[in-house]
Amino acid sequence: MKYLVTIYGSKETWESIPAEEWPAAIAAQEAFNRKYFDSGELVGAYGSGTEADAKVIRVRDGVPAVTDGPYLETKEFMGSFYILDVADEARAVEIAADLPWASHEAVELVPLPHESPAPQR
Repeated sequence: MKYLVTIYGSKETWESIPAEEWPAAIAAQEAFNRKYFDSGELVGAYGSGTEADAKVIRVRDGVPAVTDGPYLETKEFMGSFYILDVADEARAVEIAADLPWASHEAVELVPLPHESPAPQR
């Protein structure tokens, strides 16, 4: 079963981390990624742009309107997301709880019951 794991943060959260702590934080995250890539349970790990980089696209009457994002009216935004492929929800929870950032921010776990694989080339 596949799961989407997301970490949400805010500009204030990221700025509250002292610059000298960032190298260790990034190293811990990379160790997490390697551990679960090696086990075959991590399909992908992606860090997203900031809320200043986000765009929202809405099509009304066939005309796209592009506005600045994020789409939520909140200070928090998706900081990173991961795709897991694990045996069950219990294992997904175990891996999500092992994320280094889980001690700083909430981690959200959502099942991905439907998949449309890319066609083979």
